[in-house]
Amino acid sequence: MTEKYQTREERRKQQETGKNKQNKKKKKKSIFKKIILTIVIIGIIGFLAGAGTFAYYASKAPKLDKKMLKDPIASEIYGMNNKLIETVGSVNRDYIAYDKIPDRMKDAILATEDIRFFKHHGIDPIRLGGAVLANFKRGFGSEGASTITQQVVKMSFLTEKKTLERKAQEAWLSLQLERQYTKEEIFEMYVNKIYMSDGVHGISTAAKYYYNKSLDKLTLPQMALIAGIQQSPNNYNPFNHPDLAEKRKNVVLGLMYQHKKITKQEMEEAKKISVTKGLVKKKDRKKPAQNKYDAFVDVVIDEVEAMGYNIFSDGLKIYTTIDPDAQEYTEKVLNSNDIVQYPDDKFRAGITLLDTKTGEIRAIGGARNPKVARGMNYATDIERSPGSTIKPILDYGPVIEHKQWSTYHQIKDEPYKYFDGTPINNWDFGYQGQISIRKALYNSRNIPALKALQEAGLDNAKAFAKNLGIKFKEMHEAYSIGGGVGVSPVQMAGAYAAFGNNGIYTKPHTVRKIVLHDGDTVIKTSPEPKIAMKDYTAYMITDMLKDVLTIGTGRAANVPGLHAAGKTGTTNFPADEVQKYSIPKGASQDAWFVGYTTNYTAAVWTGYDSKYDENNKFKYYLTSSEQKISQLIFKNLMSHVSQGKDTPDFEMPQSVVKLPVEAGTNPAQKPSPYTPSGNIAYELFVRGHEEPSQVSQKYDQLEAPTGLKGTYNQASNEIVINWYHPKLKEGVSFEISASFNDEAKQSLGSTKDTTLSISNPNLGGTYRIEVTAVLGNQRSKPASITIKLGESKDKEDKDKGKDKDKDKNGNDNGNNNGNGKDNGNDNGNDNGNGSGNDNGNGNGNDNGNGNGNDNGNGNGNDNGSGNDNGNDDGGGNDNGDSGEQTTPGHSDDGSNH
Repeated sequence: MTEKYQTREERRKQQETGKNKQNKKKKKKSIFKKIILTIVIIGIIGFLAGAGTFAYYASKAPKLDKKMLKDPIASEIYGMNNKLIETVGSVNRDYIAYDKIPDRMKDAILATEDIRFFKHHGIDPIRLGGAVLANFKRGFGSEGASTITQQVVKMSFLTEKKTLERKAQEAWLSLQLERQYTKEEIFEMYVNKIYMSDGVHGISTAAKYYYNKSLDKLTLPQMALIAGIQQSPNNYNPFNHPDLAEKRKNVVLGLMYQHKKITKQEMEEAKKISVTKGLVKKKDRKKPAQNKYDAFVDVVIDEVEAMGYNIFSDGLKIYTTIDPDAQEYTEKVLNSNDIVQYPDDKFRAGITLLDTKTGEIRAIGGARNPKVARGMNYATDIERSPGSTIKPILDYGPVIEHKQWSTYHQIKDEPYKYFDGTPINNWDFGYQGQISIRKALYNSRNIPALKALQEAGLDNAKAFAKNLGIKFKEMHEAYSIGGGVGVSPVQMAGAYAAFGNNGIYTKPHTVRKIVLHDGDTVIKTSPEPKIAMKDYTAYMITDMLKDVLTIGTGRAANVPGLHAAGKTGTTNFPADEVQKYSIPKGASQDAWFVGYTTNYTAAVWTGYDSKYDENNKFKYYLTSSEQKISQLIFKNLMSHVSQGKDTPDFEMPQSVVKLPVEAGTNPAQKPSPYTPSGNIAYELFVRGHEEPSQVSQKYDQLEAPTGLKGTYNQASNEIVINWYHPKLKEGVSFEISASFNDEAKQSLGSTKDTTLSISNPNLGGTYRIEVTAVLGNQRSKPASITIKLGESKDKEDKDKGKDKDKDKNGNDNGNNNGNGKDNGNDNGNDNGNGSGNDNGNGNGNDNGNGNGNDNGNGNGNDNGSGNDNGNDDGGGNDNGDSGEQTTPGHSDDGSNH
């Protein structure tokens, strides 16, 4: 019984266990069903939502228009005042019918663009998947995802912008296109519509433009190139980029072989033939239709294409920043010798003019006498060393930004080396010792610039330049003076404009907005301004750069009366080339000037494409005078665009203070009351940093000369001046000046003696004589003396016998007893004052025995008081001996001023 009971218990347990398992299985199945059901529901919802979205976007799609399908739509370009300046479209196009296209040409296009074109209905899911795999295996660009039908729709009605709405409309219109037109008609639309660079549209036009052949005369490799150009027309242009065109040709040949359009042998043989074989020679190339403002429009095209639009076929309205007057003047400057004289036709120049505050480009000088449209644009395409124009960007800007240096900050211009031991030299191979960074910048010293970069730090300099639109992968010390750096005028103009705009940078641009062909969609394209530096950095750099145009290296660029700042830059030849080719001293490869006002910023580069001629012989360089052409271009352009416009000066921010500094002090010290005005500089300081607190003691007040006396010697007819100074043994010198009556003061020279004679003085007037002591940098206050000289002897003789009581002119009525002494008995009227001509010598009536010529008995003890005290001891000699003032007169003691 016990065993049976146990067996039943076990059986019950087993049954319960089985039920539990079954319940768990049922629960799992239930959860799985719910998940599947949820996915299905989400899928249905997603499908319905996608279908709804697709239907909504499709309903907004434009209608098919036969004319638009056949012809690309021109775009209109408007200037800064919203006036139409140019229409850009496809006028250079030879239309070819489908049945005139060679089969091999068709094969090349189909293999490259849409191998299943004749099998799908406008959209090809298989092609989409194949394109993804092809791009993964052979690299991006090997095969496109859009069908030929989709590309026709996109070129005719839509934009290049990759949005869900555009893709939905493209798919819908592609299906409609396939319903209304045959495959052959769609293919014909495609091959005649595609853009082939240089304003060329269609494969037939391209065959003639590049190879001067009809399509049926092209070789296999030539057909492969024509079939491949349209994917990136400007990059695969064989005239401009033969290396990229060669690679593209080979990709097309590989696709033709892959899709069994050619044999392997044909592919390999065609790959061996250079893409340049058979190209039209440069001298025979026809210049495509050129736009009115070709250099500027060239930049507009690049900007528009970078946004995903085709200016030649999308029918856009493009509102640009161009100032037609400034553009026309810029072209006149470059394409004639009327404004600037150029040395030869090989001389190149590039100019960018932009609005300092907005970054909007007003004019582009792309080349001198351009030969082709969309050719080399020297304002945007070059990468040339900027020379010293880089110094505000990499050296002084960063060190002021991060170290708060003042414009007076002292730095030593001395023999110096890079950290790796390589010597660095100044342009003149000389040194100026301790100087301010202001002087170092406006005189373009290299060694102080390197020291500033080292102090700021390479990483800080790199980041500072990046904020101004100039990016470096890495930084080297040689960059401090432009070595190893490559920039364009448009980059330099954008960077310098930030200095003139309180440190705010806006990327230079030519397009303000684009209105799409539908007339409703407006694409705003102006970049956002950003703070690139502190306002104190911008203002202090600007203030130093203003000196470049007035006392520095850029005086040829100065426009009188215009508040402007700027910097010169030149690049030298390597030392080995200078010696090898006997290059003249001071010759350079590049010459720049970049400058700005509060309204405009202009960057000018000048130079040559190569230093070698056609025979590979060294020939081209810029002489010292030719280096100034960039400055002259700037001067004339800035003068023209500023004419009639208010150009306010740059405003100093609150973060900056301007203080007087005694030149030569280190650190900066305030001038003392005795510091000569010529030794006082007014410099800028970041508020609270490096401001001078101590007063310089360098120029202590030097004692003035003492004991200054002056006498007139009638016998020799001269005034004799004497003085004393306690520092005679220390080498003190004296500067003497004199004035007569109200005439201007005149210098009588400098001497180390303590006496001076003035020969043949004018009588009947007053001399004022000043003596200033000078010792090194010290100057004293002037000591002065006044000497009044009476009338000549002839005048005295005429006045004899006049009524003594009426003699008010200094003819003292004293009693001269002939003993040479004035007894002081001046007759009441004059009291010995010698007023007028009688300067106190007590010379009354000539009754004495003074040898018959009583010329006054002043004994040299006359204290210049103007009062004859009756104590003049003539000594019995009436001969005007030394110390006497023989013509009536008196002298004033020297006084300090």
